[in-house]
Amino acid sequence: MSEQALKELGDVIAAKIGGDVLKVEVRLGELMVTVKRPAILAVLTALRDDPATRFEQLTDITAVDYPDRAERFEVVYQLLSYTHNRRMRVKLATDEDTPVPSAVAVFSAANWFEREVWDLFGIFFENHPDLRRILTDYGFEGHPFRKDFPLTGYVEARYDEDQKRVIYEPVRLTQDFRAFDFLSPWEGMTNVMLPGDEKAALQDGSKKP
Repeated sequence: MSEQALKELGDVIAAKIGGDVLKVEVRLGELMVTVKRPAILAVLTALRDDPATRFEQLTDITAVDYPDRAERFEVVYQLLSYTHNRRMRVKLATDEDTPVPSAVAVFSAANWFEREVWDLFGIFFENHPDLRRILTDYGFEGHPFRKDFPLTGYVEARYDEDQKRVIYEPVRLTQDFRAFDFLSPWEGMTNVMLPGDEKAALQDGSKKP
């Protein structure tokens, strides 16, 4: 769709949904609508059922973490319309403690998508039928896609030959973090005559081969 067509679709959606829409924008050739968190089920239902929109498929739910914001998480719903052959994105904001209404009743595909967001970001979905981890292991601590989660994690798994099973232990780094100066080895060789330098030396007369 052209950018003008996307803007017109955004205007139609804003008019139909009304006060639940916080922002409509077209960025990078995609329509994005930000809505109030409590209204997400009504918004998704309207986008699915209205003949002017007919977004029949929820293709994904993901999130983005902005730790400096009061509501640090943006939950993102990716929608697809088979009828009109177009896509759009619905977004809402939440924090670590405020649950988001589960969209399973509107789109059954939301079940595993919401479990993934819960697992990786720790965003709670209210009234989800089976909200548990889906990608990390049993007993995993924390939510690895949060910006404040350490890159090394907290525990590591290994096979213990004595116990004949996989065990978990606190992460132990086998060496200190290295300090890299990112200087090219060639740039650092200032007092070394390299092949070909003699030509430059003869040309400017500053050095002898």
